[in-house]
Amino acid sequence: MSYLFFKNINQEEFDEFVKNHEYCNLLQSYNWAKVKKNWDHMYTGVYKDNELVATGLVLIKRLPLSFCMYYLPRGPIMDYKDKELVQYYFDQLKKLAKKDHCIFIKFDPAIHVNDYDSKSYNINRYKETELYLDTFKSCKAIHHGYTTSIADTVQPRFQSNVYSYENIDETLPKHTKRLIKDADRRNVQIIHGQGEWLDEFSRLVELTESRKGVALRDKGYFKTLLENYLNGGVIFLATCNVYKLNEDAKIKKVKLEKEIVQTCENAKKKLHRLEDQLRSVDKDIKEFKEIFSEFGQEDKDIAIAGILSVQYGNTCEMLYAGMDERFKKFMPQSCHNIKNMWKTLNGHLKEDVHGVIWEV
Repeated sequence: MSYLFFKNINQEEFDEFVKNHEYCNLLQSYNWAKVKKNWDHMYTGVYKDNELVATGLVLIKRLPLSFCMYYLPRGPIMDYKDKELVQYYFDQLKKLAKKDHCIFIKFDPAIHVNDYDSKSYNINRYKETELYLDTFKSCKAIHHGYTTSIADTVQPRFQSNVYSYENIDETLPKHTKRLIKDADRRNVQIIHGQGEWLDEFSRLVELTESRKGVALRDKGYFKTLLENYLNGGVIFLATCNVYKLNEDAKIKKVKLEKEIVQTCENAKKKLHRLEDQLRSVDKDIKEFKEIFSEFGQEDKDIAIAGILSVQYGNTCEMLYAGMDERFKKFMPQSCHNIKNMWKTLNGHLKEDVHGVIWEV
C-alpha cells in the first residue's frame, strides 16, 4: 500500500472529492480559503495508489515572532475509521507544521454524533464516537470534550438541521403551519438573487446586530461569499407591500364600523368580536403609519427579512440572516425557512464530536 501526501491539490480534484464525501462541508471547500483571505492556506491531500483518499483545507494564521497556527475548519475530509490513513495524514501535516514554526494544529471535523429533537437531549449518545476519539488520541490529539457552551468551540457543535425530502410541508408541526399562514395572510413574498440584493440584505443584518448587540459581517464579506460561490450563493429576501396592507386595513375598518352600527345591542358576543377586530385593525394602521414615516407612503415592496445561503455538494448552509424587528408579526422567517426548502430550522439538532486540538 502506497500513500503520498501533497499540499497543493488542484481545485477541480479537491472540490470533486469534498462534494462527494459523506463529510462534505462548505468550510472545507476550495474557495473557502478565498473567503478567509486574512489567512494563508494549503490544499493538502493524500493519494493511495494514485487515488485521492483525503483532503484538508488548512488555514494558516501568522503570529508574532515568525510563529503560526494551523486550523482545519470542519476538516480534514477522510474516512476516520481508517486509522492508518488518519495517522499518515496527520504525521505528514505535523512535519509541515514543525518546519513552519506552527505552535498548534486545531481541527473540528463534523463527525455526526446524533440527531434528536431539541427537547430530547440524550446524555448517553457518545458510545459510537469512541472509535473516532481513540484514533485521534493515538495521533496525540487532545479532545476538548462534549461541551455544550458555544463559547468553547470555533464552530458550533449543535446545528438546527433538516434533511430534504418530498412533501416535507405536510409533516410540519401545527404551530409552524400557523406561522406560515400568518405570513401568507400579510402577503409576504420571497425574492432571491445575488449581488443586486446586497444593500438590502446588509441593512437587515445591521438591524439585527443593533438589536442583539452582536457583531456579524459587513457588506464586503457578503460580497466576497457570493463572488466565490457563484453557482451556490444566494440571497433570499422576504418582502411585503405596506401600502397595500394599509389600504386593505382601511377598507376593513370602514366595513367593521358599519357592521358595528348595524348590529343589535343585544348581540353582545358579536359586538365584542367586532370591536376586538376593529381594535386590531386600528393597531395595524397605527403601525403602518410609523413605517411610512421611514420608508414613505408609496406603493412598493419593502425587504423585511433576509438570509444568505450557500449550497455546496449535497448541503446548503444558512450562513447569515437579518430581520427588521418592526415586522416580526409578519413571520417572514417562516416564509424563508419553509417556502425555500434549501435548509430548514424546525427544532432538530445535529451534533458532532468537535473540539479537537493538537499541540505540535
